[in-house]
Amino acid sequence: MPDEQMAGAASAPVPPGGAPGAPGAPGVPPVAPRPLDPIDRSIMRLLQADGRASIRSVAEQVHVSRANAYARINRLIDDGVIRGFTARVNHERAGQGASAYITLKIVQNSWRTVREQLRELPGAAHIALVSGDFDVLLLVHTPDNRTLRELVLTRLQAIPEVLSTRTLLVFEETDLLDSGRGPGAGAQAISEE
Repeated sequence: MPDEQMAGAASAPVPPGGAPGAPGAPGVPPVAPRPLDPIDRSIMRLLQADGRASIRSVAEQVHVSRANAYARINRLIDDGVIRGFTARVNHERAGQGASAYITLKIVQNSWRTVREQLRELPGAAHIALVSGDFDVLLLVHTPDNRTLRELVLTRLQAIPEVLSTRTLLVFEETDLLDSGRGPGAGAQAISEE
């Protein structure tokens, strides 16, 4: 791979279970994950902070050759550790001024059905099956509170398997990958390991 930015290298998400023919893909027996060493973890942190970092930049910051960095990144992708590269979006600036976490109680054994319906919701950003007082945690971003209200009252509560919902409005959020870090701060933290 040339020394271009990583976003062009693997911008498409890796399918669930890894690449076709990879361990975890349908028809391929699962293999125990390879252990990650401190260099692998540093590479992951770098790419989480800047998915467009060049191979050269990554290699310099973790003190390995470009060939070694390239091989490690490809192995992390092939093993399904890195699932893809994406942009972190400021939802308010992107016209999604209302965000909420919505908890759902669902009919027992209906997770797969509910998950597929939640994926179709406009603004759905994250879906998790969890333990505790509720079954599902859903993060949504909508243009405004009126749209959020319609999403909850019209779309979510119309799903037959959803027994109840609770909406928690997000007043402010902090992206921990960005917090207090400029371009040099992430590099400094990585080189200290």
